[in-house]
Amino acid sequence: MTKLQSVSEPESLKPKRGFIESVRDISRNPEPERVGQRWGFGAFLLVEAVFILSAVFITAVGASYGATLESSTSLVLIGSLVPIMLAASLAVVITYVRGNGPVIDLRLSLTKADVVFGLKIGVIGLVFTYVAATVWAKIVGQDNATSAIGELFSNANLPLAAAITMFLYMSFIGPICEEIIFRGLLWGAVERQGWSRWAAFVLTTVIFALSHLEPQRTWLLLVIAIPIGVARLITRSLGASMVAHVLNNFLPGLSLLLLSVGVI
Repeated sequence: MTKLQSVSEPESLKPKRGFIESVRDISRNPEPERVGQRWGFGAFLLVEAVFILSAVFITAVGASYGATLESSTSLVLIGSLVPIMLAASLAVVITYVRGNGPVIDLRLSLTKADVVFGLKIGVIGLVFTYVAATVWAKIVGQDNATSAIGELFSNANLPLAAAITMFLYMSFIGPICEEIIFRGLLWGAVERQGWSRWAAFVLTTVIFALSHLEPQRTWLLLVIAIPIGVARLITRSLGASMVAHVLNNFLPGLSLLLLSVGVI
C-alpha cells in the first residue's frame, strides 16, 4: 500500500449527503488516523512565531526610515501582506517536509460541493456578522467596533493601486492564508492528538478570534469565526471554509475599497 493510499478516507468515513446526515456524521465518524503526519502543535507555534516576528521586523525597518503605521500606506500594506503570506507558505512547506502535503494533511481541496456549501454557510455568516456588528457597535461605540485595518484606511484617500491591493488582501489573500494556518494547520494538530472534530472546531475558533489581538472585537470575531468553522467541521474540507471566509470578508473589503478611493 502506498503512502497516499494509507491516509485516504474509507468510504464509511466520508461525509454523508444532506445537512442533517453530515451533522450526525461529525460525532459518528471521527477523522481517520493521520498516517505519515509528523507535525503537530509545534508546527503551528512556529508558523505563528514567524508571522509575529516578521511583522515586528517590517515595522522596525519602517521605523528606522521614519515610517509609521499611521503615516505610511506602503508600510501597512507590506506589514499586512508579507507576514500572513510567509506564515501560510511555511505551513504548506511543513506539510511537505514533515507529512503528506497540504491536500492530505490540511484537507486542502475545493470541489463543487465545497464551493456550494461554503457559499451557503458564508451567506448565513454574513447575516450573523451584520447583526453582531450592529449590536457590538451600539455597545462599545462605532470607533471601538472598527477593525485595525478598517480604522487605518476608512478615512484615507488612497492611490487606486494601494486600495485595490488592500481589497485583495482583506477579501482573498488574508482569508485563504488564515484558513491554511488555523483551520488547516492548527485543526490538523488538534486531530493528531486524537481529539474530536468538535474539539478542533472550538479550539480553532477561539484561537482565531484571540490571535487578532483586538480585545474590543474578540467577541465579534468569535461570532464571525463560528460559521466558517462550521463549514470546515461538516465538510471536512478546508476549501469550504476558505469559500465561507472569503465571502464573509468580501463585502467589508469592497466597502473599504470604495471608501478609501472616495466613491462613498
